[in-house]
Amino acid sequence: MSEFFRALSIAGAAQPAPRPDLGPGPMERALEVVGAVNSFLNNIVWGWPALILLAFVGVFMTCRTRFFQVSHFGHWIRETIGAVLRKDVSGHTQDKSISQFQALCTALAATVGTGNIAGITTAVTLGGAGAIFWLWVSALLGMATKYSEVLLSVKYRERNVLGDWVGGPMYYIKNGLGKNWKWLGAVFCVLGGLASFGIGNAVQVGNITDSINTAIQSFVPAAADHQMVINIVVAVILMAVIGVVLVGGIKRIGEVTEFLVPIMSIIYIAACLVVIALNVTKVPTVFGMIFQGAFTPAAVTGGAAGVGIKTCITWGVKRGVFSNEAGLGSAPIAHAATSETNPVKQGLYGIFEVFMDTIVICTLSGLTLLLTLDASTLNYGVPGSTALNAMALGTVFGGKAGALIIAIGLSLFALSTVLSWGLYGTRCWEYLLGEKAVKPYQIIFTLVVIISATMDLSLAWAIADTLNGLMAIPNLIGLILLCPVVFKLTREYFDNEKRLRK
Repeated sequence: MSEFFRALSIAGAAQPAPRPDLGPGPMERALEVVGAVNSFLNNIVWGWPALILLAFVGVFMTCRTRFFQVSHFGHWIRETIGAVLRKDVSGHTQDKSISQFQALCTALAATVGTGNIAGITTAVTLGGAGAIFWLWVSALLGMATKYSEVLLSVKYRERNVLGDWVGGPMYYIKNGLGKNWKWLGAVFCVLGGLASFGIGNAVQVGNITDSINTAIQSFVPAAADHQMVINIVVAVILMAVIGVVLVGGIKRIGEVTEFLVPIMSIIYIAACLVVIALNVTKVPTVFGMIFQGAFTPAAVTGGAAGVGIKTCITWGVKRGVFSNEAGLGSAPIAHAATSETNPVKQGLYGIFEVFMDTIVICTLSGLTLLLTLDASTLNYGVPGSTALNAMALGTVFGGKAGALIIAIGLSLFALSTVLSWGLYGTRCWEYLLGEKAVKPYQIIFTLVVIISATMDLSLAWAIADTLNGLMAIPNLIGLILLCPVVFKLTREYFDNEKRLRK
């Protein structure tokens, strides 16, 4: 907002006379209180209790499904990415549902976002190289959690008044546990609906404008004096795109993400692989740093302030969950719209989603940083930014090209995330208030884009992070209570697979 007023003064507005410093006003004090309360809640939500709960559900589902994500690796790879070219998986549907591949892309569009680039940079700079190890652990357990979420979302979905398939935690809580539990689904929707404005909108738009400004300034340094103008232009373009896509409903979202996700993934993955290939001799050393740093962070970070084992684990798991959203209950909302009728078959895409998002893309981001930047550049203990990602790619492609790759990759990642979270928020408010709430929500969601691009929303982002974590609580309760359904359907599916093979 201060930049906005400075822009007005340049245009000829009179400068107000300086006033004596009277200390923080009522609004500033109120914001300080809100910030303090949110910080307290955030430490709980993303602290040991919540991380233990997430880990418990992941371990429980993993053990009870007999390490399904590992023991049946070949099967779910064959039935997901191996089946993409089949018409029944990736072909366009005639009704209001979307194909399995479109459902996967819509869910991946939300998970493959800023967390895969900016989030991993933060995890590495604040948690050390060892945070990547705990990221892998969270992904391995998250595969079982996401599989269970997606399975239940298809099992207990229903048609809305428009004939669309709708599902997610609110529906499998209500339809699986009974109407007496409907309130728990409502709690999830309130948290998810509010989080969509922050984690699914403000954070993404803020990262888009930051990365675009960084790229432009690498070519035109003087553009630093015109950031507000650039932000407004970007925001207007984003508003137009987001508005048109959201109005088109789940079918249009599926079609757009089906196009965006493969393109953005290929561009970013290819760039990272080139950097890794040219630094391949350092790969064993970096993996050594990751495994050593997972248990003795100081050995890698040089004893940087605040980077201990607790911080290392917290940032690894936290960024893993933030990125792949396993346990949060958001992605099942997209998967519920699939044309697939077998819950287990769609659940396999939940496993692949975590694998692709965290094991592949997040790992590539982490390796690219650790292979190219030394400890002094990473500056352990201080939050990193996407400038480090651009710098890492710049060691191979040049500074300007590195910034451009990050700007394109991050912009596409973040845009697709906004579109998917627009769907998630729509379904949450629809569940709470009915079809009449959909259009007003989508209008407000689109308008938030311009606010996000032109104001400092640090507190809003922090609150959104807390809401994002709180979403997991009602969802995890539902998963634990409905786990017998997951185990039963999984057992029946593989018993049938065995009979077909005989």
